[in-house]
Amino acid sequence: MIQVLLVHHFGLLRSGLAALLNDAPDLEVRDVPWSSDPGRLRVLRADVCVVDMDGPGAPDTAGMTELCRHMTSAKCGLLVLATPGRPGALRRAYDAQALGFVNKDATPQKLLEGIRNVAAGKRYVDESLAHDLLRAADMPLTARELSVLSLAARGATVSEIAGRLHLSHGTIRNYMSAITRKTGARNRIDAIRISQGAGWV
Repeated sequence: MIQVLLVHHFGLLRSGLAALLNDAPDLEVRDVPWSSDPGRLRVLRADVCVVDMDGPGAPDTAGMTELCRHMTSAKCGLLVLATPGRPGALRRAYDAQALGFVNKDATPQKLLEGIRNVAAGKRYVDESLAHDLLRAADMPLTARELSVLSLAARGATVSEIAGRLHLSHGTIRNYMSAITRKTGARNRIDAIRISQGAGWV
């Protein structure tokens, strides 16, 4: 029996997807929101952690890595649900050592294939995400820079970004300077515009 942990921001979608997956005879699914207490996650065993990358509570690389670290099973594999055209989210998932990548518009069968492959320790990439995954590999920004830029694009101030990522204000400013340079932007706003146009955030 494959133990699956489903992490999704929206309760209705999370419970519906969990019910669908629980119909498979070889899966046992538990579902939790992103806001779940990490202490609770420590008592849950999972072979595969399925994560929605696009919700308002979606994590950065550190958040996904931390989630997997809390799993009591050392072999818990990460499978992400992603939207095409957003290589930045795929880059964060890749840097968090995700094994599986499934399009959120895919059929339930594709998700089941992905879960079973990841449970077996194999990589699984939905073909509709393959091009974006290649674009993600060529992205000039690091995972940490993408996290900073993603928060900035949502309107967060330097202080708010520093608090969220547990970094100093100076470090955040250094990241923003690097982002501006790497994107060829004139300033922070221009860097956000360029990155949004490229689908990085």
